[in-house]
Amino acid sequence: MRVLIIGSLAGELGKAAKIAVARGARLEQADDIRTALVILRGNAGVQLVLCELHHDIAALVRSLAHERIVVSVVACGLERDSEQALQAVRDGAQDFLPLPPDPELIAAMLAAAAGESHAMIARDPVMLATLRRAEQVARAQASVLISGESGTGKEVIARHIHRRSMRSTGPFIAVNCAAIPDHLLESELFGHEKGAFSGAVARRIGKFEAAQQGTLLLDEISEMDVRLQAKLLRAIQEREIDRLGGSVPVKLDVRILATTNRDLAAEAAAGRFRSDLYFRLNVIGLTLPPLRDRREDIVPLAEHYARHYADVNGLPYRQLSDDAGARLLRHDWPGNVRELENLMHRAVLLAEGATISAAILEMPSEPTTPAQAPVPVAETAPAIGGDHAVCSLVGRRMEDVEQALIIETLNHTLGNRTHAATMLGISIRALRNKLRDYVEQGLPVPPPQAGHWAA
Repeated sequence: MRVLIIGSLAGELGKAAKIAVARGARLEQADDIRTALVILRGNAGVQLVLCELHHDIAALVRSLAHERIVVSVVACGLERDSEQALQAVRDGAQDFLPLPPDPELIAAMLAAAAGESHAMIARDPVMLATLRRAEQVARAQASVLISGESGTGKEVIARHIHRRSMRSTGPFIAVNCAAIPDHLLESELFGHEKGAFSGAVARRIGKFEAAQQGTLLLDEISEMDVRLQAKLLRAIQEREIDRLGGSVPVKLDVRILATTNRDLAAEAAAGRFRSDLYFRLNVIGLTLPPLRDRREDIVPLAEHYARHYADVNGLPYRQLSDDAGARLLRHDWPGNVRELENLMHRAVLLAEGATISAAILEMPSEPTTPAQAPVPVAETAPAIGGDHAVCSLVGRRMEDVEQALIIETLNHTLGNRTHAATMLGISIRALRNKLRDYVEQGLPVPPPQAGHWAA
């Protein structure tokens, strides 16, 4: 992935840059925000910006929004600069990186910005068969449509296909079609010319051009507005794009991968997705099995996440006990691998003994306290953000039940809103709108996890 550093490389920030490069990042550097914006307009492959605190981060965030540039911004400064760090987050920075830099924290930030939260682990015969098919088609140039429930690892497979393809030395650019608002997505994909809209102060290269001679992943393609689907279809058919406000087509050499958690054939039949675009994308189809259908992968994945989050948090690695493994195997995993990842993250933080025991595992579908005698309806409405489950729904307003479910799910995912939306079965955009309404109503909303969008 590409990282842009705004600031001097002579001091502690330079050490952070060296760590990022050692972890596989490709580096860009700017002395000030003005130069950084020039770089960002010309390189849509930048996924993470590390900006020193003394720069005007509020102005940077405003400029990015004004010019429709979507990129993660992390403020960087000394640990004693806590007040400035808090202000930077208020101004729109997604996270704060304390200096001197911690190598594992930088690795976690890189992984979050790149979307690389899952490892390619397969032991179950069902998943191994899917992986063999993915490797079989990897060296082709045809488009691939990857289907599967949310949280099954569709982007992981997409990255695996890219690594095994003849384009592996080229860029891999991922665009989450559900996370970017419709009015920004077109510019993000196709780029724009100076003056194309209010705020377009210079030419901006889009994701298609950033992926030249590489792979472009259109994540959750079913969330794309139908009007934009027509322009995407033309880009795939003609192998060229028009920047917004542009008059000269730009030729493309890009392989297209797409993912969806819906039945896209049914969506097309119902008129919610263009059938011609569906056939263009579905030259080769891959379907990822849900975690409940690949049970031999559950314990290996759990052990991987136990080791990963122990390293990230500076904690000792603890193996799963036999009873913990058995309990994991009994669960149905409606949230798939993402649910397992979140559960193991919590378990690593809460574990105290020599192993991770079954008692530490907090399964959302299982009661965490002994059953109690029925309580009158008037006394059962839980406070939003509490730790206990909803005891009764009778007599409560639908809006209140929905609020409680959303907030409890956010607590369960440790503030990871992408994973919460997946578990709730709604789009990221829908969850973001709900949380914005709650904030406006003065309701308490859990803060977002580092590297994830805010309400």
